[in-house]
Amino acid sequence: MNTAEALKKTKKQLHESGFKLTPQREATLLVLLENEKDHLSAEEIFFFVKQKNDEIGLATVYRTLEILTDLKIVDKISFDDGVARYDLRKEGAKHFHHHLLCLQCGNIEEIDEDLLSEVEKVVEKQFHFIVKDHRLTFHGICQNCQNKSKES
Repeated sequence: MNTAEALKKTKKQLHESGFKLTPQREATLLVLLENEKDHLSAEEIFFFVKQKNDEIGLATVYRTLEILTDLKIVDKISFDDGVARYDLRKEGAKHFHHHLLCLQCGNIEEIDEDLLSEVEKVVEKQFHFIVKDHRLTFHGICQNCQNKSKES
């Protein structure tokens, strides 16, 4: 989905939930779309949004991110560093996607396949628990860091 389509879809979602796509919200959403693979913190998003709209405040960015999270347009993720990061939810995604977190360089990679569908079935059957979503982060050493340690 291109940026214009994503903005149109988000505008519709906001409108259906009683919100408007204000210039500040649009600027925040554009930063998320332009940096889709980067898992930015609110402060990093604010830095980029400020370049597009210098009148925007950090509190406005935080409020926008919370609205987008509540509407399941973005996912709020917390990794080991204690910083909340924001990630656009994939089109048609039933679940949150999985991540690989490198413990040496901090690089974050996404896994788009749903690796836990069978586990969910077991949890639902065995524990009589209706699974609505799940989050999985693998902590380890990325290929780049592995190669660097071999070269040393």
